[in-house]
Order: sequence, then structure tokens, then C-alpha cells
Amino acid sequence: MGNMASIVKSKAFEEVGPVAIARALLGKRLVRAFPDGRRIAVFITETEAYDGEKDLACHARAGRTPRTEVMYRPGGVWYVYLCYGVHEMLNLVVGSSDYPAAVLIRGVEGIIGPGRVTKSLAIDRALNGAPAARASGLWIEDAGIIVRARSIQALPRVGVDYAGPIWSAKKWRFRWCAPDSAVSITDPRFRRAAASGRQGAGPRNRGA
Repeated sequence: MGNMASIVKSKAFEEVGPVAIARALLGKRLVRAFPDGRRIAVFITETEAYDGEKDLACHARAGRTPRTEVMYRPGGVWYVYLCYGVHEMLNLVVGSSDYPAAVLIRGVEGIIGPGRVTKSLAIDRALNGAPAARASGLWIEDAGIIVRARSIQALPRVGVDYAGPIWSAKKWRFRWCAPDSAVSITDPRFRRAAASGRQGAGPRNRGA
């Protein structure tokens, strides 16, 4: 995993807004640990921000519901939901308590599309509400990678036309054009899964 890597603590996800965190997550490592001791660690390469009840692309636009209740918790927990009855979607809840904001993990190295990310990392709704920490088996590490602004693309969010012309046009999707040499995959079985999921954009999301 490398000696320089350190787990990003939940406080870091409470003090900054979702757009800033979506950018900051690029180049961080998403780490998945399994009971048998295996670990998969991959750089985050694409994210998407959702900013509270006012954001008409956000699930919280309808206020507190059984599904969105987790978004009102302090930042640093996972929000995992099922999209179109098929694809699990991984989001990191961010911001302060009672302010529903989240960042969707849209891509990691070798995997494009949020549904492919969760399938390849064996992430499902059992992690909904769990902390982004070792205790849950899914966390984020800072490996000291510096992501230059010129290597980040800011793009409109995907699949949110229903939010209207203003909110659907927000360039709150961020993609890191990482060098090919940036490799942190530690499980060869994940390499094979990644190779099968390189093409295409993955499922269209309905917002976090």
C-alpha cells in the first residue's frame, strides 16, 4: 500500500463543500478490504458533486426520506443506493450534520462508470451508512499524489436532465486525466475485472 499513504479522517469530509471535496478526491485511493485479508486499492479518477436540497439533481431535493436520511449525517459515511434496480452507486456523504450533500464515485483507475466501480469492488447496500474507515472495509487514503488543476476536466453531471437547465448544466463532474503510470491496484483479480470494464460510460445515474 505504500508507507506514505494515510487514511483520510471523517473530519476532512465535514468542513468543506461537496464541489471542493469532489475535486479533492481525485488522486486519492479508494481502498476495499475483505475478510480473507485481500485488499484492492485504486486511484479515484472521476467524481460528481451533489449539494443539498436546493440542488434539483440531488436526491435530497425532496427532503428527508428513508433513503436520504443518511445524507443528513455528518460527512464521512457511505451512501449506497440501487439505480434502476440493477446498479449499486457509491457516494460519500460530505458536509455538516443536517446538510444533505454527497459525492458520487463515478470512476477509478481502469474502471469507467459508477455501476462498474461497485461491481468490481464488491460494494453493495450493506455499506449504506457505514463509516469511510477501516471498520467498514471501505475507506479513502491520501498517498501524497498531487493532482494538477490542468489535469482535471470539469464537466456537466450525467443523467440529470430532469433537474432543469440550470442544475443539469452545473459542471460538478470532475475527471482526472491521470498518467498511465499511476497504478495502485494490488489484487491481480481486480486487474482482470478492470480490463473487462474499460469501455463505455457505465449506467446513467439519477443523482446522489
